[in-house]
Amino acid sequence: MAFGGILVDRYNVAVVGAGSVGEEMLKVLAQRDFPVKELKVLARTAREIKVGGRKYEVRPTVAEEFDGVDIVLFAGTEGASKLFAWEAAKRGAIVIDNSATYRMDPKVPLVVPECNPDDVKWHQGVIANPNCSTIQMVVALKPLHDRSRITRIVVSTYQAVSGTSREAIQELRDQSPVILAGKQVSPPSVYPYQIGFNLLPHIGVFRDDGYTTEEWKMVEETHRILGDDDIKITPMTVRVPVFISHSEAVYIETKEKITAEDARDLLSKFPGVVVVDDPNPSESDQYCRTYPQPIDASGRDEVFVGRVREDPFIPTGLSMWVVSDNLRKGAALNAVQIAELLISGGMLRPR
Repeated sequence: MAFGGILVDRYNVAVVGAGSVGEEMLKVLAQRDFPVKELKVLARTAREIKVGGRKYEVRPTVAEEFDGVDIVLFAGTEGASKLFAWEAAKRGAIVIDNSATYRMDPKVPLVVPECNPDDVKWHQGVIANPNCSTIQMVVALKPLHDRSRITRIVVSTYQAVSGTSREAIQELRDQSPVILAGKQVSPPSVYPYQIGFNLLPHIGVFRDDGYTTEEWKMVEETHRILGDDDIKITPMTVRVPVFISHSEAVYIETKEKITAEDARDLLSKFPGVVVVDDPNPSESDQYCRTYPQPIDASGRDEVFVGRVREDPFIPTGLSMWVVSDNLRKGAALNAVQIAELLISGGMLRPR
């Protein structure tokens, strides 16, 4: 079979988790014509699901299911990863884990293919997929960091409810018509406060220093992926009443000045990035947008960047707006791209 311009074999693949990310993994595998020989879908309980017009049998996750599997994509439940990731690796599979379980484990590579592809070479059976908000930010920052080292990042995220769960999506759906009707919403069950027509500057658990665990993930993961622990990073993560696609306001300072024009040029040439930054777009433009919006990114693979501008007071400062589908590039797509790296690099051998 031809894949990425070369002839490859097909591989036995397992997807663990049948929630939003697991279903998106199944879509991405099909859409990218991934060289699958046999596909298993595993979860807590057996059932049948339908994704992209195809039916899948879901089987309970037990260790024996990983026998004969080449690639295992864990969709993101920490419990499953803790129980089965290394077990699957012991049975001969390469595991790509979307949960937070192993992201800071020094023996597990944390990979964004556009940024640090060589790190897959030293895996010991498990590779970690970064946090969704980190992925889209580092993809946008990598070409700039390569041009002139980034010394400081200040980022505020505006994260969609799909990053929490299907139940969070439903909670927003349920609250919206009630609020529009001028009625009182029922006490929320997913979030601590009403999410409909509201913003919650609270994702994850609060740490003793006042930051949340979600915010500190962005600090630690960015340091690992860009290979620079000296970058000063200040994050604020906010949950917003949007179904799909995270947005980020990102401010950086670099060692040497990068003009806004140069930044747009670097970004437009970088794999996986689309620059949408025109105050006066023509109707013939592909997106006909002045700047990226969550509705543009939903269902798309790219990271969209706009509102690139220079700091009027700090010569080496740049601001930008970054938007991406959190279920695709922020989770499922990045995991599948890691698997593709393994194949194209000859690191995955069929049984």
